[in-house]
Amino acid sequence: RFLEQVKYECHHFNGTERVRFLFRDIYNQEEVLRFDSDVGEFRAVTELGRPDAEYWNSQKDILEDRRAAVDTVCRHNYEILDRFLVPRR
Repeated sequence: RFLEQVKYECHHFNGTERVRFLFRDIYNQEEVLRFDSDVGEFRAVTELGRPDAEYWNSQKDILEDRRAAVDTVCRHNYEILDRFLVPRR
């Protein structure tokens, strides 16, 4: 048995002034691979993630999609949700 999880995270600082997108691939409760928009490419967290990181970094369309996620996912969703959520004070 095994469990694989994929997590997409958006971290907002001062609204959308500073935004960070993370894609995390977790296998059996251990993160094996990560894409961090601050880095701009996939990085293996463990040896198990190395082949996928190398492959995904060689695929220009996948890299472009992940790099654009800061705007297409994070900023886009923030602008939608900001209308409905009560701002923190």
